[in-house]
Amino acid sequence: MTDLVSASGDIAAARSEVIVVGVLAGEESPVIPDSAAGVDDAFGGRLAQMLASLGNTGSASSLTRLPAPEGLEAELVFAVGLGEADELDDEVLRRAAGTAVRSAFGQESVAIAFEGDPAATAVGAILGAYKFEGYKTDGGDEPPAQVSVYGATEEAVVRASVLAEGVALTKTWVNTPANLLRPPTFAIEIEQAATEAGLEVEILDAEALSAGGYGGILAVGGGSAAEPRLLRLSYRPEGASKHVALVGKGITFDSGGISIKPVAGMWDMKTDMAGAAAVVGATVAAAKLGLNVNVTCLVGLAENMLSGSAYRPSDVITARNGKTIEILNTDAEGRLVLADGLSRAAEDEPDAIYDVATLTGGQLVALGRRTFGLMGTDSETERVARVAESVGESGWPMPFPEDIVALMDSPIADVSQCGTGNKRDGHMLQGGVFLSKFVPEEIPWAHLDIAGPADTSEAWGHTRKGATGVPVRTLVALLEEFV
Repeated sequence: MTDLVSASGDIAAARSEVIVVGVLAGEESPVIPDSAAGVDDAFGGRLAQMLASLGNTGSASSLTRLPAPEGLEAELVFAVGLGEADELDDEVLRRAAGTAVRSAFGQESVAIAFEGDPAATAVGAILGAYKFEGYKTDGGDEPPAQVSVYGATEEAVVRASVLAEGVALTKTWVNTPANLLRPPTFAIEIEQAATEAGLEVEILDAEALSAGGYGGILAVGGGSAAEPRLLRLSYRPEGASKHVALVGKGITFDSGGISIKPVAGMWDMKTDMAGAAAVVGATVAAAKLGLNVNVTCLVGLAENMLSGSAYRPSDVITARNGKTIEILNTDAEGRLVLADGLSRAAEDEPDAIYDVATLTGGQLVALGRRTFGLMGTDSETERVARVAESVGESGWPMPFPEDIVALMDSPIADVSQCGTGNKRDGHMLQGGVFLSKFVPEEIPWAHLDIAGPADTSEAWGHTRKGATGVPVRTLVALLEEFV
């Protein structure tokens, strides 16, 4: 992984292959801020004029590469736009730094100096250095071995590096092909990462799940030759008084089961475990940061496949908390796994529960690919939205309309798995209403539907194509509010 370090002084004296400076937007040419003054001097005071002639006026995340002039101990200078001075915020810095580092792949070292908070620059820079090694025989350019951020404190660098490790762990799992990350294998990898972070790990196999009454996970995983698992990770720092539970959906591949999906897009169902990956990544990061809050992380892992032992539409199953569920669509499987996870999390009576899942196509329709849906207790959905915005992620609170609530009534069980008659009205909201049946009213709770934001087909800012790691940074920031 790229080594992130703090630096001080004038970036014009940096000994890096690439020097990155930020420039502010101007009417006809960019404005050179004080942080780039030394580099501007090396260009004879003509940096703004040169950039303008190349079409760079300082708009946010624009980037121009220039050969380094004599006097700088670098090969290249990257000028990255920071936008208007009065609109410069932490997310602008994160995206600008990530853009610069992504553009510097193949270079050995990068030094960055921006206006604004260096801590935000550090986070964006190290996130931008992520690369999924993948399975190509020729892996292409590698990320810089070292990134120096001028003005960042050692504390900011450590925090940014730990956050990036949690995000990278999540991204790598989500990017991994489904044949290489079936439930038993994923369980082993989670156990290894959690143990290295000092977490306690409990793993329930199919036999233990049956004994424990985890009917949702067993039903979903029953059609696969790879048996399901439930993992419970515990982080218990000495003296912590608050307790937060994180619950994640871990469907390692979703064929839709008997309600089989269309072939178009099915390949992307390897990412249906992104919720589980995210809550584990956040829990590992919390432990490495030494946050003074108790965390319990529960992930249900299953592969939703077709076979003679697969569950069927019209089945009735019993969840961990004893509620019965009428099955109408085997492709609405994630909520069944979460029902068991939420039920188990509630038994510990935490101060709050947050669950994360690539749950519904309705989230994509309603909110697109960069904003996750939020449902649950008003106080917690509002908290998550606020915290997500502060770290550069995005969530939007959604309602539980009475007509959607009524759709989830079943004539033969305690709750219908999805809208009675398999109606798709308010599809995303149906998922949230269903999950609410498995969280006691007295426990603050928020459900994050990340179906769109979990991965991306385009690169932008500090995000490469593929898994995004959303919402690891939001979850870590949420946990910090309970310290």
